[in-house]
Amino acid sequence: MNGILKRVIILLTTMALVAVPCMTSFAAGLEQDDDLIAGKMAAEVVVRPLGICATVIGGVIFVVTLPFSALGGNTNAAYDYLLADPFKFTFSRPLGEF
Repeated sequence: MNGILKRVIILLTTMALVAVPCMTSFAAGLEQDDDLIAGKMAAEVVVRPLGICATVIGGVIFVVTLPFSALGGNTNAAYDYLLADPFKFTFSRPLGEF
């Protein structure tokens, strides 16, 4: 069970790393029309769950590295990059805006 969960997380992370840059570069070259906006909104079916995964994984990494961040005095920066940014991307961003 643990091995399957790791493979699913790796697969979802890889899909996010590949899909998001491809979709944003594709969308940058086209005009904003209803079909494009609908496509971006449809992509949310994939992107939002990946954002949740990124938030959870970032939270785990933040907790594990918290003692080292505290020793280095960069706890706020680690929090921003590992927890706050993925959380805002997942839950605060308007639908279809990447």
